[in-house]
Amino acid sequence: ALTIQPHDWSSLGASSTMDRAALPAAVEPKKKGNVRFAFACAILASMTSILLGYDIGVMSGASLYIQKDLKINDTQLEVLMGILNVYSLIGSFAAGRTSDWIGRRFTIVFAAVIFFAGALIMGFSVNYAMLMFGRFVAGIGVGYALMIAPVYTAEVSPASARGFLTSFPEVFINFGILLGYVSNFAFARLSLRLGWRIMLGIGAVPSVLLAFMVLGMPESPRWLVMKGRLADAKVVLAKTSDTPEEAAERLADIKTAAGIPLDLDGDVVAVPKNKGSSEEKRVWKDLILSPTKAMRHILIAGIGIHFFQQSSGIDAVVLYSPRVFKSAGITGDNRLLGTTVAVGATKTVFILVATFLLDRIGRRPLLLSSTGGMIVSLVGLATGLTVISRHPDEKITWAIVLCIFCIMAYVAFFSIGLGPITWVYSSEIFPLHVRALGCSLGVAVNRLTSGVISMTFISLSKAMTIGGAFFLFAGIASFAWVFFFAYLPETRGRTLEDMSSLFGNTATHKQGAAEADDDAGKEKKVEMAATN
Repeated sequence: ALTIQPHDWSSLGASSTMDRAALPAAVEPKKKGNVRFAFACAILASMTSILLGYDIGVMSGASLYIQKDLKINDTQLEVLMGILNVYSLIGSFAAGRTSDWIGRRFTIVFAAVIFFAGALIMGFSVNYAMLMFGRFVAGIGVGYALMIAPVYTAEVSPASARGFLTSFPEVFINFGILLGYVSNFAFARLSLRLGWRIMLGIGAVPSVLLAFMVLGMPESPRWLVMKGRLADAKVVLAKTSDTPEEAAERLADIKTAAGIPLDLDGDVVAVPKNKGSSEEKRVWKDLILSPTKAMRHILIAGIGIHFFQQSSGIDAVVLYSPRVFKSAGITGDNRLLGTTVAVGATKTVFILVATFLLDRIGRRPLLLSSTGGMIVSLVGLATGLTVISRHPDEKITWAIVLCIFCIMAYVAFFSIGLGPITWVYSSEIFPLHVRALGCSLGVAVNRLTSGVISMTFISLSKAMTIGGAFFLFAGIASFAWVFFFAYLPETRGRTLEDMSSLFGNTATHKQGAAEADDDAGKEKKVEMAATN
């Protein structure tokens, strides 16, 4: 039997271009060790999402005590709750340029350091202004983390497991939310002045651990190729691909996308100098200023899925869950915080289920069924809350049970589809040269929408009743289902470089002519990359 060592790139000559279906199964064993290595990298990178999740979870309970201790009104409270999402816009836009400059790995470390500083400031806050400044600093760190985690994970993952691995950021957001809820419940019995400060300040601990663990990760192979470091990229690809042939194929695809000739090889090569300011102008032109029809489709799909993820009301449920449960008839801080822990546990369990379904069922079926379930749950929740609000002096048991059931169902449906798929889908559809900017824009829309919902929910529920607010979210979710059905194609099993074929030709006429020779066929790419 033919044996190919993981790093023996030269052994993959012209014979490697033969039809894979004609090769004996023993030639191309699936390397479980490589999947485990990519799995470990994805876990470490995605742990940055714990930072956002913890902040969302802990603020839902800490806000009860912050309002009492600092004596702030509802308007100040909702601004405090949602402003971190607006601040994170700075981090998400800066993360694209930073990650292209210092690399994906050190950008993750940078995000952890910033959040660490923000958590300490919040924990030691003595007034509302200092607390707001702490949320400003932490928000920048969250913006960095949200942009870089899915990008790194998508770039390091083999196509066969990319959906599974790229869903990890959402897994860790949910895990962070659960930790925040548990922190609320654990420290709620401390004194009023101390309790909420420990809840917020202890968020600095995971960021320290994360910063040190990430240093053991390899750099993204796509970033390495963009910097001309082909030898380093080959090592990472050999460790994260299912087969040696796939590693060679991924290298050829990345070189093509980066504008490096396929016959150019060496440990370090010169990348064609259309970089710098001219490259930045090209990125903005291709994606924003004068995109092709296919690129416009990609941009709308990437931004649209982020918008609908947040505008369908998830932060209203998660961030204000104690207030929602109180409106549903549950009283007492311990009961309220205990019920929110149940919400966090439900989200975490179902997001774990989703990770195993993404590469088996596909993105579209999960996304459409998830959104449909969310619509039904929101209508049920809105109905229950409306009934309870119209009978304030009565305890309507069936309506209370309906509200609790619908909240659990809503977060379950969200976590099994729209939650993780948003990050998976947006990180894999953008072409390489615009990926950092495209993902940054997606995260910016996500956080801005989340901020608007978070900072207006209390006012909205007062203006149109809390039941009316959730009827509104149900309507938005209905529009989301139509958008997903009409606009988002299936991406399961596609390589990142092959993704644009789903949307059409993303290159301009001049680019298409220049790259025509590089697209002679998959077999040619693999042969040339492997031989070199």
